[in-house]
Amino acid sequence: MFFLAFEGLDGSGKSSLMARLEEHLSTQQISFIKTREPGGTLIGDQLREIILSKGKEVPSARTELLLYEASRAQHVDLIIKPALDQKKWVLCDRFTASSIAFQAGGRQILDEQVMWLNHFATDGLKPDLNILLDLTVEESHKRRQGRIQAGGDAEDRMESEADEFHERVRSSFLKQAVLCPTEWLVLDAAHSPEQLFKTLITELQSRKWLE
Repeated sequence: MFFLAFEGLDGSGKSSLMARLEEHLSTQQISFIKTREPGGTLIGDQLREIILSKGKEVPSARTELLLYEASRAQHVDLIIKPALDQKKWVLCDRFTASSIAFQAGGRQILDEQVMWLNHFATDGLKPDLNILLDLTVEESHKRRQGRIQAGGDAEDRMESEADEFHERVRSSFLKQAVLCPTEWLVLDAAHSPEQLFKTLITELQSRKWLE
């Protein structure tokens, strides 16, 4: 079993790539779960609503980080660790790297503080592979707008942050990948869904995780 976290700016194609991998694992009769952050549990989904909604009172930067970490702790204890103990693959839409990108990079909280809280919330659990779908901020914005015009949900509080915020988020993701290259697979999200999936499968096969 392996733990894969899918990361990137909104609109980068994480959901599409995860869906293709789900189908492939199913055809290989490999047991897996799909989950997301924030969320994945009842408490996590309640915290997600607080974090992402545009209410009269929004979380401060430190409060936002702690809410994410509280959701993560519950997620790891109730969903992720039990699945791994059952020898299932875990496919997760965002994990600890997103906190470093959004709260350290975007909100400019110290990296060390976010990393310590990540470690505490996960009890040291880390993905076997972080898969980054790298996309420019401009293209991310275009894709989000297209999704809204097609009848999708309006932008949440994080998505509606200024471009400068999202530039810092993207830079943080890329920096993390450079610092720990064996723990990351960086994909150019401008490529077609078919090409992205092919590259991912090739990587998993090269690691001997798939035949």
